[in-house]
Amino acid sequence: MTDTRPTTRTQPAARPQPTARTCPFDPPQEYRTLREEAPITPVTFPDGTNGWLVTRHADVRAVLSDQRFGANRRPARAAAVPAGTPLPPPPPGMFIMMDAPEHTRIRRLLTGQFTVRRMRQLAPAVERIVAEHLDAMASAEQPVDLVQAFALPIPSLVICELLGVPYEDRADFQRNSSTMLKLDASQEEVQQAHLAMNRHIHELVLAKRARPTDDILSGLVQEGSLTDEEMAGVGALLLLAGHETTANMIALGTMCLLGNPGQLAALRADASLWDNAVEELLRYLTIIQFGLRRVVREDLELDGHHIAAGTTVLASLTSGNRDAEQFAGDPDQLDVHRQYSPHLAFGHGAHQCIGQQLARVEMKAALSALLDRFPTLRLAVPADQVPMRDDMLIYGVHALPVTW
Repeated sequence: MTDTRPTTRTQPAARPQPTARTCPFDPPQEYRTLREEAPITPVTFPDGTNGWLVTRHADVRAVLSDQRFGANRRPARAAAVPAGTPLPPPPPGMFIMMDAPEHTRIRRLLTGQFTVRRMRQLAPAVERIVAEHLDAMASAEQPVDLVQAFALPIPSLVICELLGVPYEDRADFQRNSSTMLKLDASQEEVQQAHLAMNRHIHELVLAKRARPTDDILSGLVQEGSLTDEEMAGVGALLLLAGHETTANMIALGTMCLLGNPGQLAALRADASLWDNAVEELLRYLTIIQFGLRRVVREDLELDGHHIAAGTTVLASLTSGNRDAEQFAGDPDQLDVHRQYSPHLAFGHGAHQCIGQQLARVEMKAALSALLDRFPTLRLAVPADQVPMRDDMLIYGVHALPVTW
């Protein structure tokens, strides 16, 4: 009779988590070697703590869909703490750090707000916003910073309209969200920025309780099952994620296409490729650059490795999206003709990004219209002088000077 019990391997020594890029569009080169030789390996994170790194597409999906890997975890910049120290509860409304049933309770209230149908119905409004910003760019003095003139205001305007947040407040929430995403920000700085965003949304919640309008915050107020603190947390999270991620995909996607003239020519020759191109850019660039952290909730075996309860596991989305076992052809090349295969840019499992359909609508509208309006669009500085967001949890560019 064959013994089917898992065999625990000898644990290799922890290695530093790969973080250094040699190409602005590629993850660290070490990921390729890890996928082939040590796809599940112990690492030391930049904050000095130890855990495990998962790099293959199939394993990343398995971790993110397994409820034994909890979403509540210490922040990526947290100082080392003694083993076995209990995790603090997540802040109210921060459902991306919650597990069922609390995560399910809050997410279910938002699912109807972000349906494919509703996001597609938003397309004309998004296209109008895009056109207005292209008109402003056309009359501006060149070179233009694409981030400030185009990539950042479009998703900021859209998420403000959806949530019911005044767009004139954008300077405050953009500054606070930037602080929360900086790798070198202190815990105190991050906490203060988080509290400031929550206070602002809490004030809006109170105002909408007195005078509701047609937006997500008003809908949550009228639904009535969340506390004011939970609604403030949900609103702050959606506001941060709703503009930071898409803004960086628009700017970095533009830079990437300008650096791949053959792919850009294919899109200009056949507009029907844009849906596919959006998926390929999401896969190829994967701006959640260090992956998603999970904490093991019980002792378990993962591909023969024993992982103890309380251990941090980092699921690398960037590495999984370059896995040749999942993506035909050379996954390290951008190919707008690539046959679609499920990617990990929006995560996977119960916590898969709730706003992914909105991001797709915004990316397609913005990128296709930008490159159509300015057929001679080009970088105004050498590519190696573009300031990259290596210092942020969400990758992209700090600025993108362009001309035409």
